[in-house]
Amino acid sequence: MAVLHTDRSVAVIGSGAMGAGIAQVAAVAGYTVRLYDSRTEAVAKAIADIAAALNKLVAKQRMDAVDCAAAIARLHATPALADVADAGLVVEAIVENLDAKRALFVQLEGIVADDCILATNTSSISVTAIAAGLRVPGRLAGMHFFNPVPLMALCEVVSGLATDAAVAQTVYDTAAAWGKNPVHAKSTPGFIVNRVARPFYAEGWRLLNEQAADAATIDAVLREAGGFRMGPFELMDLIGHDVNFSVTQSVFNAYFQDPRFTPSVLQQEMVNAGFLGRKAGRGFYQYGDGAVAPQAQQEAAQRKPEYVSYTMEQGAAHAVGGAVIDALASRLRAANIEIVQRKTPETIRPAGPHDDAPAFHCNGAAVYLTDGRSATQRARDNHHPDTVLFDLALDYGSARRIAIACADQCSPAACQAVVGLLQAAGFTVTRLDDVPGMAVMRTVAMLANEAADAVNQGVCNAAAADTAMQKGVNYPRGPLAWADAVGIEHIVRVLANLGASYGEDRYRVSPLLRRKQASGGRFHE
Repeated sequence: MAVLHTDRSVAVIGSGAMGAGIAQVAAVAGYTVRLYDSRTEAVAKAIADIAAALNKLVAKQRMDAVDCAAAIARLHATPALADVADAGLVVEAIVENLDAKRALFVQLEGIVADDCILATNTSSISVTAIAAGLRVPGRLAGMHFFNPVPLMALCEVVSGLATDAAVAQTVYDTAAAWGKNPVHAKSTPGFIVNRVARPFYAEGWRLLNEQAADAATIDAVLREAGGFRMGPFELMDLIGHDVNFSVTQSVFNAYFQDPRFTPSVLQQEMVNAGFLGRKAGRGFYQYGDGAVAPQAQQEAAQRKPEYVSYTMEQGAAHAVGGAVIDALASRLRAANIEIVQRKTPETIRPAGPHDDAPAFHCNGAAVYLTDGRSATQRARDNHHPDTVLFDLALDYGSARRIAIACADQCSPAACQAVVGLLQAAGFTVTRLDDVPGMAVMRTVAMLANEAADAVNQGVCNAAAADTAMQKGVNYPRGPLAWADAVGIEHIVRVLANLGASYGEDRYRVSPLLRRKQASGGRFHE
């Protein structure tokens, strides 16, 4: 099999937002589309909405008027399910209910030809389970699009246990012909995106629950330092806390209560209160006329320290944190801050194997990239009270904000010196309470860990994991590419230290990360 030829029609069952979006992209790609819904008036509205959307593209000069008219002409309202008999591909986009989907596909098998491919747009139901009642289960695959379908590039092509490999490849190639970025995935709970994305929300809830900062500040750090388009709380407000909580519960239960996917009691409280986000006018933020957005916390202006140096021992550029220290040092120098490079002084040389990592020093403060320990624990381990940690950033050269955490033993003067140093380099500085792993680092480490487990368990390959998270939820970098950039050694260290701090299986390190660490390998060579 190859790409479905345009002489075969595509049938879409269900004319809601997802069904209409799928119909639109198929029609624009040159396929005759038969759109069916048990509510005939819904089909008429969907086609009218598609026509309006395409005409807007013409008005914005993003689509040719002739192409627009041709795409609209390829859309056909189908009054009876029997009218899809000539389809080469049927995509189901009905209610997320296993029994309803099974019943529909059994009915479709009695209508379409044996070479017709059946696809489900399910986001959470097992493709294996949906196909189980079919006479030819091998011809059913998942074709999971993301909302809004015309704008979102990702399509997860999901194979159940019975899915024929040639069918999955045809679905993949056809999605690519429709202008999407398809990825292959195995039918497991959450597929790729809804599984790998769980830590983005879960670590946000942990930070909030442990009072690292308020929601607006955590959002700002993930957005302005981590490079994410939205922080976890504003994103959950957009999705709807009821929807997000339901997906988390579904994944948690599907994995037999694996602690890695434990839902948040705080989010349950949000749902109980009816604070569901934008659609309710209130979530973590207020919405509507007169709503005022809360401001993220930032440190007051401090003086630039008189003396700055950084440690880079022999070989440290290739060790944990070396590349990060170099990147931050480059920004400091670009801001005309003189930095002296020197060897580790005996006064802060660790007694044990804890810190071979490079560090900045200013006015007595030792400044390290977080490694999953709290600043307080690291100060104790290193016998240096004036210890300050800084968080991960996507790009230290362009990031607008950086987060720090100070050890409980740290003097106010040492902390202020570090704030002044980073402010002099042009950062807005946010001080988090001293929680292990800080904000961006622990989130990225857990995303990489979950993506690595998905690869290790054969759900997808590394390229698919990264593509899915970039194209499906707009992450600034794929989690495994980010692990490569930070250093797999450091990601493993962060996770191990988080596990030691919390004593929870939640932070167990993926065997694949351990393997990459041991071999010195990368996910993307």
